[in-house]
Amino acid sequence: MSKFADRGLAAATSSRLLATLLVGTALSALALPGAAFAQTAEAEEEAGAESENVIVVEGIRSSLQSALAEERRADNLIEVIQAEDIGKLPDQNLAEVLENISGIQITREAGVGTAVQIRGTDENRTEINGVSTVGSGAGRGGISFEDLSASIVASVEVTKVPEASTIEGSVGGTINLRTIRPLDLSEPLIAARAQVEHSDFSESYLPRFSGTIGNRWSTGAGEFGVVLSGSYARQDVTAFRPRADRDAVVLPTDATASAEDFPFLRAQFFDQDLNNYEYETLNLVGSLEWSPSPELKFYFDGIYNDQKRRQESSRAQLSGVSASDVVDNTTNTSFETIDFGSLDGPNGPIDLGTVEAALTGVIEPGATDPNLRTSSNTGARLTKSHVWRLGGEWERDQFKVRLEGALSTSDTVNPDFTTTLDFINPNHAQPVFGGSVDNGVPVEFDLRDRTLQFGIAQGLATTPTTAQLLDPANYKLRQVQQSHDISENRELALRFDLTYDMEGSMPFITSIDAGYRFNETSSLNDDFSQNFNYTSATADFARPGADLFSDIVVPGPSNFGAADGRDLFIGDFLVIDPELSFSDPDAVRDAFNAAIAASNAANPDLPPVSPITEPTQSASAFFDIKEQTHAAYLQANFDGYDLGLPVRGNLGVRYVLTDVDSRGNTIVNGTASPVLQTGSYNFWLPRFNLVIEPAQDFVIRAGIARDINRPDFDDLSTSVSFSTGPNTPVSVGNPALVPEAVWSFDLSGDWYFAPSSLLSIGVFHKIRTNLFSRFQDDPAPNLDADGNLNIDITPPCEDGGIFNPIADRNINNPTPGDGICVPRVTTINGEGNTTQTGIEVAFQHDLSAYEDTLGFASGFGFIGNYTYQLTGGTAADFPTNFREADGPRDVFTRLGIVGAQDRITLPNLSKHSFNTTLFYDKYGLNARVRYTWRSSYVSTDSFFFGLPRINGARGQLNASVNYDITDNINIGVEGINLLQEDQSQFCVNNNALLCFQGLTDRRLIGSISITM
Repeated sequence: MSKFADRGLAAATSSRLLATLLVGTALSALALPGAAFAQTAEAEEEAGAESENVIVVEGIRSSLQSALAEERRADNLIEVIQAEDIGKLPDQNLAEVLENISGIQITREAGVGTAVQIRGTDENRTEINGVSTVGSGAGRGGISFEDLSASIVASVEVTKVPEASTIEGSVGGTINLRTIRPLDLSEPLIAARAQVEHSDFSESYLPRFSGTIGNRWSTGAGEFGVVLSGSYARQDVTAFRPRADRDAVVLPTDATASAEDFPFLRAQFFDQDLNNYEYETLNLVGSLEWSPSPELKFYFDGIYNDQKRRQESSRAQLSGVSASDVVDNTTNTSFETIDFGSLDGPNGPIDLGTVEAALTGVIEPGATDPNLRTSSNTGARLTKSHVWRLGGEWERDQFKVRLEGALSTSDTVNPDFTTTLDFINPNHAQPVFGGSVDNGVPVEFDLRDRTLQFGIAQGLATTPTTAQLLDPANYKLRQVQQSHDISENRELALRFDLTYDMEGSMPFITSIDAGYRFNETSSLNDDFSQNFNYTSATADFARPGADLFSDIVVPGPSNFGAADGRDLFIGDFLVIDPELSFSDPDAVRDAFNAAIAASNAANPDLPPVSPITEPTQSASAFFDIKEQTHAAYLQANFDGYDLGLPVRGNLGVRYVLTDVDSRGNTIVNGTASPVLQTGSYNFWLPRFNLVIEPAQDFVIRAGIARDINRPDFDDLSTSVSFSTGPNTPVSVGNPALVPEAVWSFDLSGDWYFAPSSLLSIGVFHKIRTNLFSRFQDDPAPNLDADGNLNIDITPPCEDGGIFNPIADRNINNPTPGDGICVPRVTTINGEGNTTQTGIEVAFQHDLSAYEDTLGFASGFGFIGNYTYQLTGGTAADFPTNFREADGPRDVFTRLGIVGAQDRITLPNLSKHSFNTTLFYDKYGLNARVRYTWRSSYVSTDSFFFGLPRINGARGQLNASVNYDITDNINIGVEGINLLQEDQSQFCVNNNALLCFQGLTDRRLIGSISITM
């Protein structure tokens, strides 16, 4: 039973037999691919509910009714989701909770919601109880939704149109996560919930526990309330991610045996990733409120988070597929026609036309390629964060004053220990000193039916047996990557807010709000790394075999076909034990060094292999940025009938002044020198909200607001971090970045045609200037006569890119070793403006008003929303807002399309998205089925063909069933991603060339809740 003062009593007793039958049916349905949703909230008590004939609602219907009432009362455009009971928001994950709101889309990692886009943008703020939070990285959005359990949040508020008092820094909106307020309790509160989650791919069963206690007392010293909440959760999620690169062209005139009488895209690289993430999250929340008199209240909130996200992933990759002799030995048995579509060029659309692409075939080894490499990718994000809030409110006569101090911190350590082995095929020519350190395996690929399948070709003379693939003596140490990165973020804020009640003093103006806020925000990044590449056919030829460290070697995962039933994949291979690499990297390093010493001793005539040392500080990656911001606002609130209709709203302005100090290092001839850069900026941010009620239960809202979007801290830094990949872009900051400025215009109409029902239609338009645009500068390919890469290996990379001193050159240059020019990525302020225009439609209704007619069927209800968005603006008029399209192998140039360019577009923005929910709430049974879908969008992953990748359209089906055994005990089951929907990723354009697949997990959760 609810413990909130504004909640209704328990529902009238009903037929438990009928409910039992219903829950049995629902649970049976959940065992099939079903789905669920819940948009929940506190129920609002209805006056005059004295008669026994009056229906008292609770659960989903109550929460929807209360949320709508709060939205309706607001003077600006907000959306609210409230928990239907203690610790029971509609979804387990906060990102997926927010996905229930119109205009909100989310991105997922291994099937888990990790990021939220409001109206097509990630540039939003996250607050807890109105306090700004800081994240675990260099971003501005605040605390990660992975780091907080939905069970400790009582309600979620999304502000789409800000008031002058709203803290600046959002493009799409501000998310406020609200916890239970102690003085809202009407009686003692004790609630607990236990859950167990099963993951199909991980085959794990892991626990979750949450609990809340609270009470409110009336004493001689006033009203006093305390609420303590806690949550502990473990989660194990897995995703399979196959990749097939076909970003090189074979022309009929090329001197290769595999050429056809038509141009085609050939197989270039294959990668089989299994991504596994294990989460362990502890959240603690404490709130105290003391009201010594009706005019005075003090409050204190403390929130502690301890997040451990552990990665134990593995991958098997087939590299060297592009070597000229391997291309000669490739038999392509079928092709598909790829329609590349068109690019939005500076002078209009550029039609890329169609091209054939290799679809199936067999690749036999050349002299040394293609080689099989296996990796164990282990790392973690270990984050501890705090949010503290202390303040007081005083109200006397016409004045209301609030004074508050807050501190938000986030300290993160990212340890990483990644190892790579080379498989040396006993059935192929063996490596030769001075020639190569690896050799080849035969490959079969079958990319039909939008499925990226590949593996070791069977039945050939060079085909390794299962026993050979699982023999440590056939593996050599190739690479060891070590890092230990530290991130420390802080925000200290002090604010003063004053309201002066103008009632009776001025017509129409009801009150004046004014306030001041000071905050100091800082972000420190310090990286420690050490990488070893054993790829030289001379200096590293004596590298140790895995038989010298066989006690730390284990078979890789063999269940890659479990996601979609595929038969063709790499099922037998060895990797370094990922669990040991994570838990005890020192032991793994010691084992490697012992093996290196033994191999050096056994090969005295070969150059000695260098031992592996511990990570050292990377001076080039260090930055320490501090900001001080002074903000003040003035706002007039109005309410009246001066226009002949009920009219209310507010008009105000916010002024922001920010000073920035950025410290970093510059590296000249290997020597680091500290650099300090300073800057400042100021903005006036006018904001206007208008609410008109032209008829009963009908509300028209309009809003105009200006806001800013500050650049991420790493985008401002001059520091640089390198990886060992020859194709991995290196991000370089831009200290000259200035904040985006955003004008937002909103107009909506809401019809509240029943207590928990709504039909809403709204339009919005945003104008963004100084847009942050991601720009990638690729090094010139310098292709030789056979089409092989010969990328520059000397600084300063005059032909493009940036020199990476630790990158393994691999196939990008015929000279083995480390150090090569790699893609350079930076963020710039785009010229002109970019606009976002959208339509949001929402509908919700339940059948509770028809109980006398429908009986048990009156428990059904429906919630749905749809969002349409498109972009435009004057940015297309400026050449700096376009990127070159070709990639490192000059694909389009070789196809006769020279100088192709594409306009830089907004990432993570889907043109269409919708959510639909069918729910049942009656007789103690609470069930829901939710399907959510979004259309394709530009990803933020690394580029192919010089262009960003496109995530294809994807839907997801969730479902849940809960049943009240008694008034105090509830049991339930929830299914997440029941249809195991895949995530396809395309190159160039949506539905063009399939490059990646994400085969995601299905998870089932059982729960029992007790409320006293």
